[in-house]
Amino acid sequence: MAEPIVYGFPRSTFVNIVRLVLTHKDVPYVFKDLETVMGRAEHLALHPFNRVPILRHDDFTVYETSAIVSYIDDVFTGSRLTPQDLRGRARMNQWISAVNSYFYPYMIYHVTHERLVFPELGIASDEKVVSHALPQIELGLGVIERELARGADYLIGPELTLADFYMLPCSFAFGLTDEGQSMYRKFPAFGRWRDRMESLPTTRRLRAGLPLRAPIPHAREWATSHRPKY
Repeated sequence: MAEPIVYGFPRSTFVNIVRLVLTHKDVPYVFKDLETVMGRAEHLALHPFNRVPILRHDDFTVYETSAIVSYIDDVFTGSRLTPQDLRGRARMNQWISAVNSYFYPYMIYHVTHERLVFPELGIASDEKVVSHALPQIELGLGVIERELARGADYLIGPELTLADFYMLPCSFAFGLTDEGQSMYRKFPAFGRWRDRMESLPTTRRLRAGLPLRAPIPHAREWATSHRPKY
């Protein structure tokens, strides 16, 4: 089989979920940066909803991160990241859905974009967007804290799963903001989980291979297309 191809742009939260899973399973892959064609015909031919990531493996192409990582975990050998018991799998999928619905929108769309992505492009932060998001993030972190405070190393217990790699990129990006650094101090069990995840050989290998953080040129349009209105 040919090496899979991951399409996206380097700072995408969801692209880096896919790259973490491939790295953890020691799957060689090719990364294709779509930055210069985002939203154009070349990109939309891969993902008609104008998002990333996309995975191509031989003659098979799939988009949506949860579908991609499930495919990777099923197709490739290496450390299994999906629980075999049905309840464990349900818990994992619960966390994946929670990241998509409750963590990513507020940590990334609301705060990280306003504090990092837009200012890097000369666009002022919208304080109403940030203020709206912070209580929602604190609520979510409280839920995680209660789960992890029971003594588990990872989100659903003693074993690493796709859920942990789903949460990690969101928590990393939000942690680069002043609000994230301040809020994280309130949640020690979550902090221990972050330290554990950041110290994994998988995470270190991926971080070492990523380019230096740079502005996201196509994000300029997000100030009108993606920005919440409050």
